[in-house]
Amino acid sequence: MIVELTVENLAIIDRTQLSLGPGFTVLTGETGAGKSLLIDALELALGERADSELVRTGSVSAKVHVALNLAGRQDLKNQFEESGVSAQDDILTIEREVFAEGRSQARINGKIATAGVLKRMGQELIDLHGQHDHQSLLAPERHVDYLDSWIGSEAIALRDLVRAAAERLTDAEQRLRSIQRGLRDREHRLDLLTFQIGEIEAVSPLPGEWVDLEAQLSRLKNTERLTEAAFAALNALADSESNARDLIAVAAQNLVTVKRFDPTVESLTGALEEAAILLEDALHLIRGYADELDANPSALEDVAARIDALKRLRRKYGEDESRILEFLAEAKTELEMLTDGSGTVEELQDKVDAALRELNSVARQLSTRRKSGADEFSDLVQTQLRDLAMDRALFGVSFLEKPADAKGIDTVDFVFSANAGEPPRPLARIASGGEVSRVMLSIKTAMAGRGGVPTLIFDEVDTGLGGRAAAAVARKLEELAEFRQVLVISHLPQIAARANRHFRIEKREVNGRVTTDVHELSFEQRVEEIARMLAGDDVSEGARANARELLANRLASAI
Repeated sequence: MIVELTVENLAIIDRTQLSLGPGFTVLTGETGAGKSLLIDALELALGERADSELVRTGSVSAKVHVALNLAGRQDLKNQFEESGVSAQDDILTIEREVFAEGRSQARINGKIATAGVLKRMGQELIDLHGQHDHQSLLAPERHVDYLDSWIGSEAIALRDLVRAAAERLTDAEQRLRSIQRGLRDREHRLDLLTFQIGEIEAVSPLPGEWVDLEAQLSRLKNTERLTEAAFAALNALADSESNARDLIAVAAQNLVTVKRFDPTVESLTGALEEAAILLEDALHLIRGYADELDANPSALEDVAARIDALKRLRRKYGEDESRILEFLAEAKTELEMLTDGSGTVEELQDKVDAALRELNSVARQLSTRRKSGADEFSDLVQTQLRDLAMDRALFGVSFLEKPADAKGIDTVDFVFSANAGEPPRPLARIASGGEVSRVMLSIKTAMAGRGGVPTLIFDEVDTGLGGRAAAAVARKLEELAEFRQVLVISHLPQIAARANRHFRIEKREVNGRVTTDVHELSFEQRVEEIARMLAGDDVSEGARANARELLANRLASAI
């Protein structure tokens, strides 16, 4: 669950920090106060596209920091550890920074991460249900995941078997396609592979040798100039009439004759002795270098021929030595398959057929389990919808069969009808935003206690509701919060009064600039806020009394 959310320099938010806990939390405020900005901030943390226009005017960047507690969710910790992310003392931190010039940066536990990684992890941590394209129920491909999650461990175990069988089938099909391609012209392919392998092995390229060869070629092409330079250096240091070796010796002798007059001259003669030793070392190295230049007059031809051979391989088999060696390994593997008597088309086809039978078998077991649970799941969701003032709503699960893949043979689609006399149709095409939110709330309530993401966020789940329906939604959110962390942005007092914690979002002007603040409310402050939601800006004592009654009803039901 989210334990802390910090937002800095995001649109009209200067800096705000929310400390959150388990249960049911509500956020309220007047229209335009900035409630949607908190949703924008969470979406950034979940890997959504970064928009530099969200950066507060005059700021270098906008930052979002989310700390989550994964205590009790070993399944999530194991899943993240497989991706190289470990929760430290059960705490996972996500940071997203969006810069005014357009780029963005994300970190997980302080380590750089991509937006794609954030998105994959975010789907397991937070389920955000807004009025627009973030409603996961509008993605029919996810409906099968909801059904499997509700069924529980039996469906998950079967899905693992289906996925493993699908991987075995894919491997067998790839091997079959590979050998079929070869057998279309087997002899020609054998000759070609043999020639290619022989051509590469005759050169035996080494990774990275091109750079060394170019350096050798440059040296060999300039041997005459290098030799002249080496002998000129030797001449200056030791071979000329006036050379460095003799001059150092003369200097040392001059100092030796006077050191009896000043003992400190000893250190000077010592320095000249060291210089003489270093000079002899340098002479030895230069002579060796000069000898090496003259040692192999045919080396230039050898290096040039080696480079030409590598150029030919590069043109045919890869842009560098590593790619050429990869090609060699693949060619050897294919040649082995073509010459391997056990790798015949018939045998591989038998393996494909066996893998397909296995996949279809476990996929049908999974399909049977899904269908046996679908009616109960539909009934539970429909019962929840009745409680949410959708007395005529119908909800069901539609199945279509498809070729087996890693998710099975079922295309699952949730169907829905909000009005009497209308047949259920695909939910994603006919439901309004408010209806989708209530369907999602019904599904989440039906799934309560059966696993799933630890945090649910509903953005204006109360759209189009009032009276009995609003009270019913409030009770459902309260019920759901027994199993999940639930955050709700709401305009309805019935929902606000049911929450365990209440934050108010408001705009104020500071030094001529508008900023958004978020404050947790005390009991008396909640009374004022709920009274405002009931009566508007002109809050009366009657509105306050009604607010106290709503809060008292929540406290009474909690006892």
